[in-house]
Amino acid sequence: MDMATTAALVMLIGTVFFLVIGTPISISVGVSSVAAMLVILPFQGGMVTSAQRIFVGLDSFALLAIPFFILAGNIMNSGGIAIRLINFAKLFSRCLPGSLAQTNIISNMLFGSISGSGVASAAAVGGIMSPIQRKEGYDPRYSAAVNIASAPTGMLIPPSNTIIVYATVAGSVSVSALFMAGYLPGILWGVAVMIIAAFMAKKRGYVNREKISLSQSFSITLAALPSLSLVLIVIGGILAGVFTATEASAIAVVYSLILSVCYRTLSIKDLPQIFLQTAKMSAIVIFMLATSSIMSWVMAFTQIPNMIVSGLLSITDNPILILLIINLVLLVIGTFMDPTPAVLIFTPIFLPICVSLGMSPIQFGILLVFNLSLGTITPPVGPILFTGCKVGNIEIEQVIKTLLPFFIAIFITLMLVTYMPSVSMAIPELMGLVK
Repeated sequence: MDMATTAALVMLIGTVFFLVIGTPISISVGVSSVAAMLVILPFQGGMVTSAQRIFVGLDSFALLAIPFFILAGNIMNSGGIAIRLINFAKLFSRCLPGSLAQTNIISNMLFGSISGSGVASAAAVGGIMSPIQRKEGYDPRYSAAVNIASAPTGMLIPPSNTIIVYATVAGSVSVSALFMAGYLPGILWGVAVMIIAAFMAKKRGYVNREKISLSQSFSITLAALPSLSLVLIVIGGILAGVFTATEASAIAVVYSLILSVCYRTLSIKDLPQIFLQTAKMSAIVIFMLATSSIMSWVMAFTQIPNMIVSGLLSITDNPILILLIINLVLLVIGTFMDPTPAVLIFTPIFLPICVSLGMSPIQFGILLVFNLSLGTITPPVGPILFTGCKVGNIEIEQVIKTLLPFFIAIFITLMLVTYMPSVSMAIPELMGLVK
C-alpha cells in the first residue's frame, strides 16, 4: 500500500471513528486530517503545513460575509420583522386552499430570503403561525409539516451563508452568479410545497375566513416595504457593482438594526445576547472552514477525488446515472451532517466529477445546497425538523407521515435542478453573470 492510499485511509477511518464516538465534526475532520498529513510528511513539516493550511483556508475577504449575515439574521429574528412579512404574505394566499398554510409557506420564503437561515425562519414564522392555525382548526401535524417543508427555501434564495461557503471552497465561482442561480430553485421548492399543501387543505376542508379590505392591504404593504427593501438593497447593490457580497452583509446588519429600532421591538439590552449568539454560530462555521482546509490539501495530495471519479466511472459511464448516484449520496449525507461541513467535505469530491460531465460549477453549487437543505428536514439530525416540531408543539413521529408527500414534491424539484441546467443557469445568464 503506497503512502497516499495509507493517508487517505487514516483520514477516512479517523473521521468516521471520531464521529461515531460523538466528537464534533470540526475536531473530527481536523484531527484526522492532521494524522493523515503526518503520514505524508515528517512531523515538523506536517505540523507546519497543517497550521499554514488553517490560515490559508481563512484568508478570504468573502468569509467576512458569514458572521455579518448571521448577525443580520439574528437581529431580524428578534426585531419584529417576521410578523410584518406574515401579514404581507396573507395578501397573496387568502384566495388559496388552506390560506393560513399558504401564508406560512410564502412567509418562510420571504423571511428566509432576508435572514438566510432556515432554522430561524421555521422558529420565527412557525412560532407565530402555529397557534393561529391551531385556533382555526388546522391539524397540528399538517401545520408543522407545511412549516418544516418550506423553511429551507431561505437556504437557496439569497443571501445564503451556505452558498457563500460553497463559493469559497469551489474557488473562482462568482457569489453574485450563485445568488442569482438560487432564486428559481428556491421558488420552485416553495411552489412545490404550496401545491401539496393546497391539495391536502382542499381534502381537509380548510377555508379562509379572513377578509382583507383594500385599505388594509395598502397599510400591510406599506408596513412590510422596509423589510422587503433589504433584499433589494443587498442583492441590487451586489448586482449593480455598488458593493461586494461582504460589504452587503455589513449593510444588512446596519439596515436590520435601524429597522428593528424603528419598529421598537429591539432594545439595547438585547444586543449583548444577540452578539454572543452570533459569535458562537460564526465560530462553529469558521473553525469548520479552517480544519476542512487541511482535509482539502490531503485529498488533493492523495488524489481521493480522482479515485472516486474512477470508481463511479467503473460502475457506469452514463451521466444520468452518475448524477443520480451523486444526488442519492448527498441526500444520505444530508440526513446526518449539517450543510456547512458537508459542503466543505464533498465539494472537492463531487465538483470535478460534475464538471467533467459538462455541468457548470454554478449549477453544481445549487444542486449541492439543494440536497443538503433537504437533509435539514429529514431525520435523524434535521435541525429544521426538530425546530418545526418544537414550535408546533408536536412529536417528530407524528409529523413524518404528513411530510412524505412534501418530500416527493421537493425531490421532483431536485431532479429538475439536476437535469435541466436552465433552472439554475437562466437568471445568471440573463443578467450576464456567466461567461
